[in-house]
Amino acid sequence: MPVFHATAVALPVAASATAATAPRPRPAGRLRALVPLCALLLGACATYHREPLAPQDTSTSARSLERIRIDPSSMPLPELAAHRFDPADGLDIDEVAMLAVANNPDLKLARDDLGIARAQAYSAGLLPDPQLSVSSDYPGAAGATRAFNYGLSIDVMAIVLRSANKQSADATAAKIDLGLLWQEWQVVAQARQLFIKTRFQQDTLPLLREQRDLARTRYERMAAARRDGNLTDDVLSTALLAYSDARKQYTDAERSAAQTHHDLNALLGLAPDVQLQLQPALPAQLPSPLQSQPGSDDAPPPDDTIDTALANLAQRRPDLIALQAGYEAQEQKYRAAILSQFPSLSVGFVRASDTSNIYTSGFQINLSLPIFNRNQGNVAIEKATRQRLRDEYQMRLNQAYADVARLREDSTILARQLQQTESALPDVEHAAQQAAAAYAEHNLALGAFTDAQSAALTKRIDVATLRESLAEQRVGLQALLGSAIPDAFSSAQTFTDTHAK
Repeated sequence: MPVFHATAVALPVAASATAATAPRPRPAGRLRALVPLCALLLGACATYHREPLAPQDTSTSARSLERIRIDPSSMPLPELAAHRFDPADGLDIDEVAMLAVANNPDLKLARDDLGIARAQAYSAGLLPDPQLSVSSDYPGAAGATRAFNYGLSIDVMAIVLRSANKQSADATAAKIDLGLLWQEWQVVAQARQLFIKTRFQQDTLPLLREQRDLARTRYERMAAARRDGNLTDDVLSTALLAYSDARKQYTDAERSAAQTHHDLNALLGLAPDVQLQLQPALPAQLPSPLQSQPGSDDAPPPDDTIDTALANLAQRRPDLIALQAGYEAQEQKYRAAILSQFPSLSVGFVRASDTSNIYTSGFQINLSLPIFNRNQGNVAIEKATRQRLRDEYQMRLNQAYADVARLREDSTILARQLQQTESALPDVEHAAQQAAAAYAEHNLALGAFTDAQSAALTKRIDVATLRESLAEQRVGLQALLGSAIPDAFSSAQTFTDTHAK
């Protein structure tokens, strides 16, 4: 059978005595003496208070949002911990992320799960309560004496397993806490990406509206010319198709903006009718959807920076450290299963007296014989579970490297495509300006003017789309690599209180 080194098994002790009680005090007096002890023990017990469910929607309203206060020190990332939450002038990208961490419904459930895990770890560290047994036999015949039996016992095997169970519960609590930290990272990334998407949609909707209006004006003018017999049906059909495409593109963008609004409110735990006031400018480290900022760098992050972060990924990513903590918890469960295969032994001494007033003295031994079960089933289960957790950790680590490699390659392609599109934008806008001047002087037909303006608008929308994608890619890469997290789970209790409250 598999064993762990340096295994010690303590022996439970049970004591009982039975004797004639004619010269001793009555048992009722002894029972009355236990009443104060029972009252003292019950006084330390928890009490029950009913907490009914809320019958209405409790999402944060616009009025409640004004009263929200967020402590930056509770944030999971250094850049958020150094940022002040002040929604008076609108929410910037970091304030949206802070609100998401503080008010996201899924994070609230994750913090409840952490509270349960901590309670389970506390329970695993408690010693078992001793068991007190009292029995008394009253004879029905005259001349016989009363027999009694008192016993006090404790589950010693629970004490033997306490260390392994406590370490397993602590590691499980650390795993859940680190999983909460990883979930907070993901929520921060989602909030930032939705902020970027909202800003992109706010900037591009006017362009799409202008493009739709140009196509409609062109179609209406051509329809009037067709009614006058100055235009053929095929040319009008082409104008109608262009107008339909522009109108559909604008309608789809409106629907996408509405969906982004609802997604952002749901992520922040806000009521659907809350309209967030977002600051119009993005921070310097993120590219603007419509124009380059002075000094901004659209190139992918340096390879050295990413390689350094990858080298320490197993010590930085909360989900990977959480899997390490889960593996340690399973190690202790496996150890407890090994310890549980040893026989449970209890030894006690007996002092007895029957109703004929005959006293006997002796001892008793209770021993489980490890012949059939020997806890081998649980040992096999825990060992197989440990192997699965080992494989899961390695798979997650390999997937993390693959995700980073994919984002690096995608960011490089996006940066090159953005550079090419931006380099072509000045010529297109210059042509649109010349077409507008010629059209104002009646030296250019409406169709050519509309085509030039639409080409410039389309190119500007393409630039905005690429810049939005690049900004979201950077947010995703930051979420994968991380900024800074605490040390390994061995000191989990010291840092979890700062972000899981």
